[in-house]
Amino acid sequence: MADTVPYRPKAGEIPTAPGVYRFRDADRRVLYVGKAKNLRARLSNYFAPLHTLHERTRRMVTSAASVEWTVVANDVEALQLEITWINDLKPPFNVRFKDDKSYPYLVVTLAEEAPRAMVSRKRGIRGARYFGPYPKVWAVNDTLETMLKLFPIRTCKDSDYRRAMATGKPCFAGQIGRCFGPCSGRVSIEEHRENVDRFVAFMQNQDRRIIADLEREMRAAAAVQDYETAARRRDQLQAATAFFEKSAMVLGEHVDLDVFGIDHDELAAAVHLFVVRGGRVRGVRSWTVDKELDVPLGELVDSVLQNAYTDGIRPPGEVVVPELPDDAEAVEGWLGGLAGRKVRLRVAQRGDKAALLETAHQNAKQELMLAKTRRSADFTTRSRALEDIQEALGMPDAPLRIECFDVSHLSGTNIVASMVVFEDGLPRKDEYRRFTIASSTDDTDSLHQVLTRRLAYLANAPAAEPEPDPAEPQSGPAARAKFAYRPNLLVVDGGRPQVEAAWRALRESGVQGISLCGIAKRLEEIWTPESDFPVILPRNSDALFLFQRVRDEAHRFAITHQRQRRKRDIGSMLGEIPGLGPARVKELLRHFGSVTKLRAAGVEEIAEVKGIGPTLAAAIHARLSTKTEARVG
Repeated sequence: MADTVPYRPKAGEIPTAPGVYRFRDADRRVLYVGKAKNLRARLSNYFAPLHTLHERTRRMVTSAASVEWTVVANDVEALQLEITWINDLKPPFNVRFKDDKSYPYLVVTLAEEAPRAMVSRKRGIRGARYFGPYPKVWAVNDTLETMLKLFPIRTCKDSDYRRAMATGKPCFAGQIGRCFGPCSGRVSIEEHRENVDRFVAFMQNQDRRIIADLEREMRAAAAVQDYETAARRRDQLQAATAFFEKSAMVLGEHVDLDVFGIDHDELAAAVHLFVVRGGRVRGVRSWTVDKELDVPLGELVDSVLQNAYTDGIRPPGEVVVPELPDDAEAVEGWLGGLAGRKVRLRVAQRGDKAALLETAHQNAKQELMLAKTRRSADFTTRSRALEDIQEALGMPDAPLRIECFDVSHLSGTNIVASMVVFEDGLPRKDEYRRFTIASSTDDTDSLHQVLTRRLAYLANAPAAEPEPDPAEPQSGPAARAKFAYRPNLLVVDGGRPQVEAAWRALRESGVQGISLCGIAKRLEEIWTPESDFPVILPRNSDALFLFQRVRDEAHRFAITHQRQRRKRDIGSMLGEIPGLGPARVKELLRHFGSVTKLRAAGVEEIAEVKGIGPTLAAAIHARLSTKTEARVG
């Protein structure tokens, strides 16, 4: 393999100025677009020796046939040019957004003679003012319903409006009390425009002082016995109160910001956006991202912001992100140009903003998990994934039954392993199994032990039976029969060393006709026995997503078992102390949060726990110290 690609420019040919670069293939198709403060320094990273590059970066530079660049005046211009080219050229190796173009917005058509309020998914209506996006259609319809009670404006279609104005007869929506434009005959065009301006101003600022104003006007009208006006103000007051009650106050009353939560792995990412206006969450938005290159979080944030503020969406004065991109100043300048004012990009470290950022991250985490689950649940997608795995591994048949193994331990103690089963691409949780390993030298030895025990059932040589899943209790011949089902494919969590250990167990068992592979987490490479090079699946392939889900499920199951064993061990050990029952053991663990913190606590700290006095605290400390010394010895 050559040290680098043949099209590498000479070092002196690449300028040190800021700019945008493009990698092209032999057909001149743009594969990747990037920006840099220093083009020479940035591009040198791509032309390092090929064996030192990340696998997917190596695939990109070897797929390309040339590289070219465009010098610009500053970082902001580089960012703007990068955004333009990515949107126009859609390079396959750039982050690809599965954006929510169908999210509904509340739209006010300000360019019309009598502006109209409506719900629309269409972007780019000339002269229109957009509010949102909203997570669901019912949410924006509910908001519009409330706002029309506060500020009655037109909602009818343009054709109905023109017909009503021409004939002098109110439109149908106006006749049933659903339209309050000039076509209803209740207001003039000028009066309607004033209502529209108040509607838009309130949606922008959402000033709570309107409640006090409406209450004052209602009382004033009632005092002069103008009960019709008082009734209208009463209804408007109720609508305003309901509007503010529907969104919780999360920050100060005058705080406007956008909060981006991002969760990602090697293959994909999910983004959750909280739109906070007037201290309240006024909108949410979620979307997923396919990652062809394994970009760091800072670079991912850069791409997320480029995607979020498109089609005329203006950022607020503050944008909270999980990590600042390298060119944070340039991004702030670009955002400021969109907003027409200074925009601050920051990472919240503490306080309410940090708590909101964490909530957004948790929502993004759920979104990513849900996206993967939906992808795996689709029958066509699962079938395609199984066929791709069959082809990639050279299997005679599709792997209709996959068993994946993972090992978990705590600093070499409490060693456990898990076996999860996927049939037809879906988990079979009733056939999951857990293993306890008495002693082992390392993870490869643990995997060898576990595979030997599992394969013994297929070789008709009974061995120590694994622990059944307590959530699905099994006993007797039925359990043995299920465990004896023959897999098409064995998967281990790990790279070449783990695969070699599993391959040794498979050979020693004498079982034939079962394929084996391992998935290495860092690069998501698929390793097979007796192979010097891994199998590289496309980054967005359904096969790789299925492998990842199987591996993650095995890891989750192993970790859960290991934690349960640790908790059971400490509980039984403390239960031997006279006067310390299950309730007090539970309170101890709740107070300290973990076994490690409880072991490290002194007598005085333990005595502070509810129900634990100095004498009992001394006994607990002595018992834990004795156990620790025994482990060290």
